[in-house]
Amino acid sequence: MIILPAIDIKDGKCVRLFQGDYSTAQQVAASAVETAKQFESSGARWMHMVDLDGAKAKKPVNSDTVFSVRNAVGLNMEVGGGIRDLQTVEFYLQNGVNRVILGSAALHDPAFVKEAVRKYGKQIAVGIDAMNGKVAAEGWTQQSEVDYLDMARQMEDIGVRYLIFTDISKDGTLSGPNLGMLDRINRAVSCSVIASGGVSNLKDIIDLHALGLYGAIAGKSLYTGSLDLRQAVTGCQRLSGSGLKTREEVEDHLERYFLKAELIPAIVQEASTGEVLMLAYMNRASMLKTLETGYTWFYSRSRQTLWNKGATSGHTQKVVSVHADCDDDTLLIKVVQTGPACHTGRHSCFYKEIVQN
Repeated sequence: MIILPAIDIKDGKCVRLFQGDYSTAQQVAASAVETAKQFESSGARWMHMVDLDGAKAKKPVNSDTVFSVRNAVGLNMEVGGGIRDLQTVEFYLQNGVNRVILGSAALHDPAFVKEAVRKYGKQIAVGIDAMNGKVAAEGWTQQSEVDYLDMARQMEDIGVRYLIFTDISKDGTLSGPNLGMLDRINRAVSCSVIASGGVSNLKDIIDLHALGLYGAIAGKSLYTGSLDLRQAVTGCQRLSGSGLKTREEVEDHLERYFLKAELIPAIVQEASTGEVLMLAYMNRASMLKTLETGYTWFYSRSRQTLWNKGATSGHTQKVVSVHADCDDDTLLIKVVQTGPACHTGRHSCFYKEIVQN
């Protein structure tokens, strides 16, 4: 899991809000540039910036501040707020921003999101901000009747790879993230989910990492000192136990297994007994999701979509280890199986004996 320290800009100043209320804005740092430099020196690889004025104005307002930060640090940067058309998407991406965040536009104009994803792929993220489970928009000043999980699934269908989820009631409160909602959205879609809102301390980071999320945004906790950014970044690296530091590095590593075909067979074996439980297929996305979440995800050839084992039945498979065969074209996944692995109710799918000598 990656940590994305946050800078929110209002009237050209670094501020933080309480539960998205603009009237609660408090300046938390003297300089966006110097703050970003501190993030970089603390080991962060990504940062998260929001143009709060732009979110309300429906167009960039603080882009000069954004670009001054972009030019001062080597961090990867994602930016949101007021991005409502392809011209604005291109404006940011052509000026060095690595990823743009579509929020209200995703709710009101899914066709625009689809076109942006078609053109820019993984450089597009969608922010889903919810109050009482319903998606909010226009800088959180308007409430819709759209359920956050329905929104997530719609964005997945469009092809969005990154979702940033915020429970507005947690934002700026330092009361801890909404782990339940984050777990549900992470299990509902194959997208990489970034948690936002409520992060207070290192325990929150550990709890978020345990959910198998792609990333976590930290804002107010960094400015108050309740969370040390260097400790958070280092802690995530230790928890991951991997020398692969970024998602892109992991994707590059996985590419070797898909040189022969887009799908690879995955044999699932119970770790404690050695019993073979089932055979399914993985593509790049499902294999990456399996590694990120610690639970098995597969690709359905009939439905042509990803599926999470146990998502509906509760019969989950917690991954213990993943091995490749000598030719790198078959996987062996050892798991802790909860309940039966087969849809028939049998513990293993391989229960039909043909011959025994």
